[in-house]
Amino acid sequence: MMHYLGEIISLGVAFSWTIAAMSCEVASKRLGVVVTNVWRMGLALVLSLLLMWWFTGDALPVHATYDTWLWLSLSGVVGYFLCDWCLFNSYLVIGSRYGQLFMTLAPVFTAFCAWVMMGQKMNFISLIAMIVTISGIAISVLSKGDGKHKVALQLPLKGVLLGIGAGMGQGVGYVLSLIGQEYYKADVQAVVSESDWQGMEGYMPFGANLIRCVAGLLCWSIWLILKGDGPRWAGSVKNLKGMLAMVVAVLSGPFIGVSFSLMAGEYTNPGIASTLMATSPIMILLPAHYFFHEKITLKGVVGAVISVVGVSLFFI
Repeated sequence: MMHYLGEIISLGVAFSWTIAAMSCEVASKRLGVVVTNVWRMGLALVLSLLLMWWFTGDALPVHATYDTWLWLSLSGVVGYFLCDWCLFNSYLVIGSRYGQLFMTLAPVFTAFCAWVMMGQKMNFISLIAMIVTISGIAISVLSKGDGKHKVALQLPLKGVLLGIGAGMGQGVGYVLSLIGQEYYKADVQAVVSESDWQGMEGYMPFGANLIRCVAGLLCWSIWLILKGDGPRWAGSVKNLKGMLAMVVAVLSGPFIGVSFSLMAGEYTNPGIASTLMATSPIMILLPAHYFFHEKITLKGVVGAVISVVGVSLFFI
C-alpha cells in the first residue's frame, strides 16, 4: 500500500477537486458567483497565512521582492479571477460536470503559453496530446444537428466559451506562476544560507500561492463593489447551505487539493500524479448524476476518458 502512496494521494486529490467543483456550483447558485468568490478567496488567504506562519514562522513571504510580487500577482489575477470568473459562470450555464471537462484544456494552453513566454519546446507528443484532448471534449459536447447542419453544439454556446476561457485562464495563470516562483526562489536563496534553503524549498509554493490569493481577493473585492453586491455579500451569512457549500469548496480545493497535489509529486512520478489528478472529469460523472440528475451517456463517458488520456500524453 505504501508503495503506491503517491498514486493514492493523487486519486484523493482528483476526488477532492470533484467535491470542490460540485460545492462551487451549489454555492454559486445560492450566493452568486462574485459573493462566493470573495468569501472563497478571503478564507483561502487566511488559511494560506496560517500555513506560512506554521511552516516558516512568518505569515507573509517576507523575502519576496517586486518582481516576484508582480508575476505572482499577475498569475493570481489570471488564475484566481479571470479563470474562476469563467469557470464559476460556466457551472451556472452548463454545470460543474462539463465545467471540469473543459478544464482538461488547461495543459493545452499551458504548453502553448510556455512555448511563447518561456521558450519551452513543444514536441510531437505534445501536439498529439492537444489533438486527443480537444477531440475528447468535442465528442462530449457535439451532436448531430438538424437540417443542413451535420454537427451542432448540445450545450449553450455561452457555456462552451466560458469553459474554454476557464481552461485558458488556468493554463496561462500556471505559466505566470512558474515564472513568479523562479523569481521567488532566487529572492529566498539570495538571503538565506544553503542549509536553511534546503528546509524551506518545500514550502515555497505556499508563499507563492499566498501572493496569488492576495491578488485574487483584491480583484474579486473590487468587482463586488463595482457591481454593488456589498449588501448581498453582507446578507450571505444567513444562507447557511450556501455558506456551507462555500466552506467545503475552499477546504477541498485551494486548501486540501492544492496541498496534497504538492505532496503527491514527492511520492510518485510527477507525470503519473498529474494524470491521476486530472481524472476528476470522469469521477464527477456519477456524483453529478446522483446530486444534479445529469444524464450519463456513453458518448459523454468516452469523451471524458479520451480527454484525460490526452492530458496524460503531456507528461510522457
